[in-house]
Amino acid sequence: MNIAVIGTGYVGLVAGSCFAESGNDVWCVDNDAGKIEGLKKGVIPIYEPGLPEIVERNVREERLTFTTELDVAVKKSFVIFIAVGTPTTSTGAADLSAVLNVAGAIGRAMDRYKVIVVKSTVPVGTSEKIREALKKETTHPFDLLSNPEFLKQGAAVEDFMKPDRVVVGADDVRAAEILRDLYAPFVRTGSPVLLVDVRTAEMLKYAANAFLAARISFMNEIANLCEEVGANVDMIRKGLASDSRIGPAFLFPGVGFGGSCFPKDIKALADTGRQHQYEMKILEAVDAVNQNQAARFVEKIRRHFQGNLRDKRLALWGLSFKPRTNDMRDAPSIKIVEALLSDGASIAAYDPEAMDEAKRIFGTRIQLSPSNYGCVEGADALLIVTEWQNFRNPNFDRIKSVMRQPVIFDGRNIYDPAQLRQLGFTYYGVGRT
Repeated sequence: MNIAVIGTGYVGLVAGSCFAESGNDVWCVDNDAGKIEGLKKGVIPIYEPGLPEIVERNVREERLTFTTELDVAVKKSFVIFIAVGTPTTSTGAADLSAVLNVAGAIGRAMDRYKVIVVKSTVPVGTSEKIREALKKETTHPFDLLSNPEFLKQGAAVEDFMKPDRVVVGADDVRAAEILRDLYAPFVRTGSPVLLVDVRTAEMLKYAANAFLAARISFMNEIANLCEEVGANVDMIRKGLASDSRIGPAFLFPGVGFGGSCFPKDIKALADTGRQHQYEMKILEAVDAVNQNQAARFVEKIRRHFQGNLRDKRLALWGLSFKPRTNDMRDAPSIKIVEALLSDGASIAAYDPEAMDEAKRIFGTRIQLSPSNYGCVEGADALLIVTEWQNFRNPNFDRIKSVMRQPVIFDGRNIYDPAQLRQLGFTYYGVGRT
C-alpha cells in the first residue's frame, strides 16, 4: 500500500518506518528541510532503540522516502496519516493549528479519493474541524478516520510492531476495513483491532494517558504521606501490585512525570471539560500533585543544607523525562535544576542520551559531564532524577571517594536505603525512611 505520513516527529517517524518495515511504500513528509536532509543521511533526531536500523534498512530497500514535498507524497499515496504536534496553549488547550494547516494542504494536493487518518492526539470533535478544512480545499471524495497511537517512548518500535490493541475510529465501516488490512501484519498474534466511532477514538487516547498519569500521581500522594507518618511506600507498592484488580504498572513514586504526552494530555482533557461546563476534578488534582513533586524533592535538598545552597556543588544523574529516550519535554529535571540554580547551587549533570538537549535548554548555566562518575567529583550531593539502567548498580565506594559529602537524594527509589547508610551515605528517598 502507498502511504504518506505528514510529520516526522516521534509518532510520525516511528509509524512511517514501521509501516515500511511491513512492506508498504511510505513517504514521510516534514517542512523542516534540515531534518529531512538529516534523515536521508541516516541521522535520527530522536533516541529510540531499534529505530535507526529500521530506517536504514527501509531507505536502502527503497520502501521509505523522506521529503519536504507534501503535494507529491499525497498524490502518490492512498492512505495519508496526519502526525504533527498538538502542543499546549497558555490556557491548557491543544494547539490545533499545525493539524488544520496540514489538513488544508492535503486537500489542495488531492487528485482522487483518499483515506485520511488522524494520528495526532487531538481533542474530541477535532475531526469535524479537519473535515471542514479539507472540504474547503477539495471536491474530491475522502474518508476521515482517527487512529490514536499508544507508544511508550523507549519501547515505541516494539509497541508499534506488537501492539496491545489498535484503535480505529471511523464513521464508515468500509474505510475502517482499509486500516484493519494495513494493521493486519502487526496483530497476527490476536491483539484486537477496536472499531469505534471517531469521537470515541479521540477520547480513548486521552482517557488512557489520563488514567496512567492518575496512577502515578496517586502513588506520589501516598509516598508523600508515608514520609509524614513513617510508612514505607515500597511495601505499599508491592501490596497494591499483587492485587489482581490493580496490577504493578505505573505505581512507582518519584519526582513526577514529564514528556510530550501526559502533562499535555491531562491539561487538554481538563480544558475539554471546561469547554463543556464539566470540571475534571481528578485530573486537576493529578496535575497539581505532579507539579508539586519536583518542588518537594528540591525542598528536601534545601532542608538538608539548612536552606543554604550557595557554593554547593550538586551532581545530577538523569535529565530525560524517562529512561531510553533523549526527550526532555516537561522533564522534572528542568524544574529541579532551575530551582537549585536560583538558590545559588552549581550543577554538574550527566545523562546517557539527553546531553545535546540539555545543552540547548541550559546552555552554560550547568556543567555537562562526560561520564556519571566524573559528574560526582567534588559534589556535596548526588541527585538521581532519571532511573537509567546504568545508574542502578554503580560503584558506591568510588562515588564516595570522590564526593565532598556522601549524600544521595534518590528521586526514583532505585537504591537500598539500608545498604547506602551502611556504606556511610546520608540517604533520602521518596516515601521511605
